Amino acid sequence: MWRIVRPDSVEVWNDKLVRSRLSRYYGILKEVFLPKFKIAKMIPVHVRLNSPEEELWKEHQRASEAFNRMMSDLDQGKANPKEIEAQSFATYLDLKIEIVKRIIENCHLCERRCGANRLEGEKGYCKLGRESLVSTFFLHTGEESVLVPSGTIFFTSCNFGPCVFCQNFDISGDPDNGQAVTAVQLAKIASDLKREGARNVNWVGGSPTPSLHNILESMKYLGANICQLWNSNFYMSNQSTELLLDVIDFWLPDMKWRDNKCASKYSRVPNYWDVVSRNHRAAYDRGGGEMIVRHLVMPGHIKCCTKPILEWISKYIPRALVNIMGQYRPTHLVPTSREYAEINRRPSHDEMEEARTYADELGLLWKPVS
Repeated sequence: MWRIVRPDSVEVWNDKLVRSRLSRYYGILKEVFLPKFKIAKMIPVHVRLNSPEEELWKEHQRASEAFNRMMSDLDQGKANPKEIEAQSFATYLDLKIEIVKRIIENCHLCERRCGANRLEGEKGYCKLGRESLVSTFFLHTGEESVLVPSGTIFFTSCNFGPCVFCQNFDISGDPDNGQAVTAVQLAKIASDLKREGARNVNWVGGSPTPSLHNILESMKYLGANICQLWNSNFYMSNQSTELLLDVIDFWLPDMKWRDNKCASKYSRVPNYWDVVSRNHRAAYDRGGGEMIVRHLVMPGHIKCCTKPILEWISKYIPRALVNIMGQYRPTHLVPTSREYAEINRRPSHDEMEEARTYADELGLLWKPVS
């Protein structure tokens, strides 16, 4: 049963465009469709899980194709999920869990590709070993209208610098600011949030990417039919993106910078645009395309970042909803450093109007979620 806390979280579904572009997510909310991770549990794999990683990836490709056929059949009522669930076999989800364990032995969950053996407890760039730490979890009522109430699970640590203006530096910059959780405990947290009225499990941080191994394993123990939402800076490696594609139902990616120089200076991350645009297209083209792109309007960055980003969205992921965010405020390192004086202010009214007017000119759907 949904806990209704904001009128717009109900009213938004009267918008035909929103319903059309988020049709499968809405079907999960109405319990017409199964979330993807449940379907992944139905797909048998035909390889030993101790096989070489190359063989696991080949089977992953085959299982992905079988997954998409099965999802289509289930959504159209051509298959009975109860009959499939009654079987016993190593599954597509088991395969993903095994592959991600191989990845963290030489960690390349994100495009830092630091190579730490996190499986054995060595700490990576993210300052995390094998454990995942959760700072807090709760029903979030401040997210976009289609998402609330959202069952947010905030992981500590981040694979960015972190950003010089980070508003969550207490958890992104301090990986010890949280409690260690197992996959079983994560599944229980998700189930409890569902019982409290959450429309989705919102994997967020910090960054959830360094905890992908435990997130995927938690789905093995999760019985609740609840949407899986990936709320991230989208700086995942292409391998991590592949593992996410057939278990994530809804994508909530950030897209801050179009200029890699801006990303390097303010988020202290290399090759930002190349990585993030690649992952956006993968989620859109192969991950169902049901997403809200969050763009934080930065003061003084309308020409170099905001407008080019909106143009890119309109060209390559045009059905995505866009949250044009005006919430930026100077914090963390910005107020005390001359190096960042140019962003030591909030975006102006004129800047926000210029961004929103341009989104309208491009035909982007932003008003229901901004």
